[in-house]
Amino acid sequence: MVNLSNFDVMENQPVNVIDHEAYAGKWYSLYSIPTLFDKNWKQTIEYYTLIDDEHFEVLTTYHKDGKEEERSVKSKLFFSEDKPDGEMKAQFLWPFKAGYWVIELADDYSYVVVGHPDQKYLFIMAREPKMDPVLLKEIIERCRQMGYDVGSLVSQEH
Repeated sequence: MVNLSNFDVMENQPVNVIDHEAYAGKWYSLYSIPTLFDKNWKQTIEYYTLIDDEHFEVLTTYHKDGKEEERSVKSKLFFSEDKPDGEMKAQFLWPFKAGYWVIELADDYSYVVVGHPDQKYLFIMAREPKMDPVLLKEIIERCRQMGYDVGSLVSQEH
């Protein structure tokens, strides 16, 4: 079951409440509208570790297109006390931070959709390396209605 309260008017906005402990753990990035930073990444997996209820430390593993060698990068994900829980900031390189909006989250935390305030980037992630095709199609349609260029989605090829 998904909390669809954010989709009443289909606006691109972050979810209001996130249980950070439930959000922590392993996420498979299944489809994305990639950033310049992660363009050509495949089989991307993110591991979120909650630190003192203040932020997540994130370890991302991936393969570059056509390469067998696994690579990794570390980042941080910061919460804001005065904003919805889903409105976070990702930091890959200090002191720069980028918008990281959780725009859809399954009630059971089985999948998440991470967007951007300007609809530039989109990540559909799940706890498993595959997702029900009907559910995936519904998620993509909701993202399209929120203004994301879903024609630019690429598979992470898990």
